[in-house]
Amino acid sequence: MRKRRIIGRRVAAGLVGVLLAGARGAGAEEPRAGMEAETRAAAEVSLRRGLDWLKTMQRENGSWSNENFPAMTALALWGFTRSDHPDRDAICARAAAFIEQFAQPDGGIYKPATGGRGSGGLSTYNTGICMIALATYDRQKYDPIIRRARRFLAASQFREGSSGAGGFGYEQPRPSGESGGRPMRPDLSNTSWALQAMRMTELPADVRPADDADIDWKSARTFVESLQCREPTDTHNYGGFGYEPRGERGGTTVSPEGAVMLRSYGSMTYAGLESLIYAEVDRSDPRIQSALEWAARHWSVDENPGMGLKGLFYYYTILSKSLRLAGVDELRAPDGRVIAWKRELAAKLAELQRPDGSWVNSDNQFWEGDPVLATSYAVLSLESVLGR
Repeated sequence: MRKRRIIGRRVAAGLVGVLLAGARGAGAEEPRAGMEAETRAAAEVSLRRGLDWLKTMQRENGSWSNENFPAMTALALWGFTRSDHPDRDAICARAAAFIEQFAQPDGGIYKPATGGRGSGGLSTYNTGICMIALATYDRQKYDPIIRRARRFLAASQFREGSSGAGGFGYEQPRPSGESGGRPMRPDLSNTSWALQAMRMTELPADVRPADDADIDWKSARTFVESLQCREPTDTHNYGGFGYEPRGERGGTTVSPEGAVMLRSYGSMTYAGLESLIYAEVDRSDPRIQSALEWAARHWSVDENPGMGLKGLFYYYTILSKSLRLAGVDELRAPDGRVIAWKRELAAKLAELQRPDGSWVNSDNQFWEGDPVLATSYAVLSLESVLGR
């Protein structure tokens, strides 16, 4: 089977390559089959317009958006690495060089916070996304940075005995007893980025360095599982995922029997689906199948189910990444309707695209009022739709 571009042009084919190949199953040699020519053509036009707009927004130093958070540049870089844009190489080289400056002595790829909110930090979040982008662009060139970043992420996992063991938060857990700053709590969004980064940068066993760092995958899987509603009588939430243990930030709901449950919503359910696959849960497993059932019951491209417009473009990205990873071309609604998710998502993105080629979210709670971030998410979504 020929190598897939989902991992990038130069990323070594390790275990994740096996996972991705197995996800597609029979007929995987033609990942673009099953999309109507008209849908594909329209998606290609939207994608090119989005990339052209991002090109105009790249600064001379290679960055996009808020320079205190290199992940913002990394998301746009990632979009260009999977494209055939005529200026791809020059754009990517400048962006990667900008990100490289943020490699810290501790191995993370981030800017230390120097003041209040917005001054930097979010070290685990930034490191994971930057790892993915650099590895997709040129794993060989950036291997030393990526290997140190793997050690940083491995040290960022919450350990056994701590609340949320196995998960990842925005920052590394503090040593016991240390106080100050924002609470260190693991969540499913950061965990999904970390798991993807570790799988996508994992080298084959026969060339893996002896000092290569890894995470506790069993513990990570247990953390992800703990956020899924596994109670079939809770027909609304069953199969879906919440944001974090106890639900302080993601919310809770009450089951028909009166039990307090995590509130499931769209982006986290797809993040949970993707995380389980990266943690090597078989696609026939009830945890995977029930997540797909939740996705079909709550299908929407008009909103992030359960969240409205909040995080809408992140939702599109994680939806398209996870369904592609799962090898799912269609969902089936409870009434039997076949949901051609690629067609519906491509059409919605075309509808939301602004005349200049960009996208923006009217709800800025998760920074998507920044058109660079929203456009980067939209570009990545379209590339997943197109099988890139």
